[in-house]
Amino acid sequence: MSTTDKASPEAPHDSAAAEAEASAEAEAEASTEAAAGAQLSTAPLEDAPGGPVGIGVLGWARWFWRQLTSMRVALILLFLLSLASIPGSLVPQNQVDLMKVAVWKKEHASWVGVAEKLQLFDVYSSVWFSAIYLLLFISLIGCILPRSWQFVGQLTGRPPAAPKGLARMPAYTTWRTDSSPDEVLSAARDLLRRRRFRTEVDKGSRPRSRSRSRSRSGSVSAEKGYLREAGNLIFHVALIVMLIAFAWGQYFKSEGGKLVLRGKGFSNTLTQYDDFKSGGLFDTDDLPPFSFTLDKFDASFERTGPQKGTPRDFKAYVTFSDGAHGKPEKREIQVNKPLVVDGSKVYLLGHGYAPVISVTDPTGKVVYKDAVPMLPQDGNLTSSGAVKVTDGYKSKEGKSEQLGFQTWFIPTYAGQGQGTMLSQFPELDNPAMTLNAYHGSLGVDSGLPQNVYQLDTAKMEMFKDEKGELFKKLLKPGESMELPGGQGTVKFEGIERWATFSITHQPGSGLALAGAVAAIAGLAGSLFIRRRRIWVRATRGKDGVTVVEMAGLGRSESANLPEELAVLAGALHEQAPSAAPAAPAADSDTEPEPEPAVPAEEVEGERA
Repeated sequence: MSTTDKASPEAPHDSAAAEAEASAEAEAEASTEAAAGAQLSTAPLEDAPGGPVGIGVLGWARWFWRQLTSMRVALILLFLLSLASIPGSLVPQNQVDLMKVAVWKKEHASWVGVAEKLQLFDVYSSVWFSAIYLLLFISLIGCILPRSWQFVGQLTGRPPAAPKGLARMPAYTTWRTDSSPDEVLSAARDLLRRRRFRTEVDKGSRPRSRSRSRSRSGSVSAEKGYLREAGNLIFHVALIVMLIAFAWGQYFKSEGGKLVLRGKGFSNTLTQYDDFKSGGLFDTDDLPPFSFTLDKFDASFERTGPQKGTPRDFKAYVTFSDGAHGKPEKREIQVNKPLVVDGSKVYLLGHGYAPVISVTDPTGKVVYKDAVPMLPQDGNLTSSGAVKVTDGYKSKEGKSEQLGFQTWFIPTYAGQGQGTMLSQFPELDNPAMTLNAYHGSLGVDSGLPQNVYQLDTAKMEMFKDEKGELFKKLLKPGESMELPGGQGTVKFEGIERWATFSITHQPGSGLALAGAVAAIAGLAGSLFIRRRRIWVRATRGKDGVTVVEMAGLGRSESANLPEELAVLAGALHEQAPSAAPAAPAADSDTEPEPEPAVPAEEVEGERA
């Protein structure tokens, strides 16, 4: 008679107890499987939809902080910061060019009030831009701190125990071996450690169930790929470093330009700069003391071929002195090879020509003689400028006036009637200069800034020729022109060279570079390193044969995980080879034996 033919009076109670035990066992199994897949990422959990957590001010504060430190808000703030930078590129900025700001205000007079209220002329130091910047900074810090603490906990923790249902894992394989469970687990542990997995061995046995007996089993838990989360954290920390470097550079930077004629010098003081701008916290006393003199400037250009006129080499030879009493040293400054002094860099930006002009009054007295820098207008150094005689000149009638000459300089003049007044080559092959003459007031006493390369003729009158038109003349080096009515003489004395230098102090640039490199490295690690776990379980069956199970779980679905598990299973199979097939069971009432062994080359792939 079968054992089920006789019912016990306590059967209902045993059945209920078995069901309760099975339910508790299922819950424990689900908890184990949840733990197996948990903590594969340090990404913070998103808050559940709804209002603030808690009551009153504290609840609102906690809700606001969780929203601010969420990755969603951080991305929104980063997008807003990029949008907020757009007005700074469309509207002239006070810290960049005051003259352009003045021109913009003149051309858009109706918008000046709105632009000033919105701080559009000082975008990067405005209240709203700073607010977005600070909120992004706080949001990133709020994201990183809990993730860092959680990551430290993962590093100090141990891999989770193997779940019961390994067959439900994305990658799984099993086979039978004559090796003992301890031998299998020891071989698995050594194998995984050699593959740089962090391992944990569990040699305990599971409790017996009243409804079903279980064989003794042990397992090895292994985990790898922690650098993925480290890459995530490095990327976010690098963003903060870059923000700090950007703020540091903006507040403590300085940048100025200086045009230096050959034979002239420059001293690094505020009054020596042609233009200068700095950050809000920069102190001019922090300018490093140094000086240099431009001894010589060399420039070479391509003479033939399709690249004719293309620059080949620029080089400035200077005599440099570090400090107030530094010993003079000969240095060379080239494009992209600056002179570095105490954290400041002296860059060579450009070059050009400066015709030497002399002006005499009607009595023959020289009232002006100087090299006048010309501003290049094209690649062949066709240049324009203005000669301004502000003091010392008196007209034939004895009236004090100011003289102005609009000037075009051509390094290589093609000749009269041979093309336009444009240079044919950047070198001084056939230099020439044209001048238009004016007299009156230059407007330099009004207190308003003027462009040194342009002539303001609003309060000036033309010198006129015999036809009553603007007096102008073409001169070669050494030639002179007489002003109409015997009002004086202008002579083209010679030609000098000039070079422009940019002196910059940009703190935080090295920190920003380090942050950018770290961000790229962290992003690469977070994209290409896979976080995964491997479990190996060895169970001794009633027939004395050990059943080996291997399973893998990754943070995300990956085709490489089954392949990696196959390689590991093949290596372990060499040390614990498959056992011979078991004989058929003689008693149908006994439990069925485990399935036949599966060779390593038949490792199952990814499961649905």
